[in-house]
Amino acid sequence: MEWRIASIGTLANNPLWNEKGSPRTGHATTTVIKTGSAVLLVDPSLPAQVLDARLQERWGMRLSEITHVFLTSFDPDRRRALDGLEHATWYMHAPEIDAAASAISEELYRAEGDEELSQILEHHKDLLLSFSVSGDNMFDGVDLFPIPGYTPGSCGLLLPTPTQTILICGDTIATQEHLTKGVVLSNAANIELTQESFKECVEIADIIIPGRDNVLRNPIRS
Repeated sequence: MEWRIASIGTLANNPLWNEKGSPRTGHATTTVIKTGSAVLLVDPSLPAQVLDARLQERWGMRLSEITHVFLTSFDPDRRRALDGLEHATWYMHAPEIDAAASAISEELYRAEGDEELSQILEHHKDLLLSFSVSGDNMFDGVDLFPIPGYTPGSCGLLLPTPTQTILICGDTIATQEHLTKGVVLSNAANIELTQESFKECVEIADIIIPGRDNVLRNPIRS
């Protein structure tokens, strides 16, 4: 198993930097993992053409070589490149698929009479049907690590190695500042549950791949 950051994410607004408004476009950290014959892309957040260029820069590969995709959550800014990944198999944690389907159904009910919004929601509903559910051990050296709270079914990926444990944790731990201060994003679906998942991440991981920042060494385990 090998892994590498394809693109470092950022928050549109980082409250721990005392920012106001949205000074930039938010996007998630994207990780690429090679294991056996599989090439897994986690949270393909940038537009397909941009991400294709990043993959060439970071690992000399093309988006067309990706065999599998995993989303830590169904947030729209984690899946901008999916239109360039239709050849791959898409995975998401089962509780996240169920929660997203329920939320879309509720929004469709409220959007009755708004044709434009309804069309967008129907597209999201169709997109959700394209996702499969993986077993707890997705591939050799890649395990699911459920971390509910930021969204109801948020799920990270655990990459255990003989010398250290790497954890891709999505927005449960957003940035270096959030890790250092021990705080979670205020827009989490369930703040208390996210805080519990945050603690589990810190307890198990030597290396943390956050949702919106570069790779971090766990200060507690250093």
